Amino acid sequence: QVQLVESGGGLVQPGGSLRLSCAASRSIFNIDWMAWYRQGPGPERELVAAITKGGTTNYADSVKGRFTISRDNAKNTVYLQMNSLKPDDKAVYYCHLRDGILRSWGQGTQVTVSS
Repeated sequence: QVQLVESGGGLVQPGGSLRLSCAASRSIFNIDWMAWYRQGPGPERELVAAITKGGTTNYADSVKGRFTISRDNAKNTVYLQMNSLKPDDKAVYYCHLRDGILRSWGQGTQVTVSS
């Protein structure tokens, strides 16, 4: 099992930036796929951004051009740089990994965008 711990959430004004971090309890060098999801008022979690072991990324249309996912294998950490934040980005953001049959979720970090 791999434990994931998110950090970096908080309150920011519209147009501002935040960087979320997801620290893994062991090496992520060979982890196939890591991602950030978010959950707003509704029941479903939305895929925000994902990154493969080879560095390929994909993004939800709503965040393209504003958010950037990256991974630092030496630090066992995945990041989500969020720029030009909007009120609609308010949510709890979760880190998630998949590697074969291995699945893991973090506990989430709250992001609030408000003036």
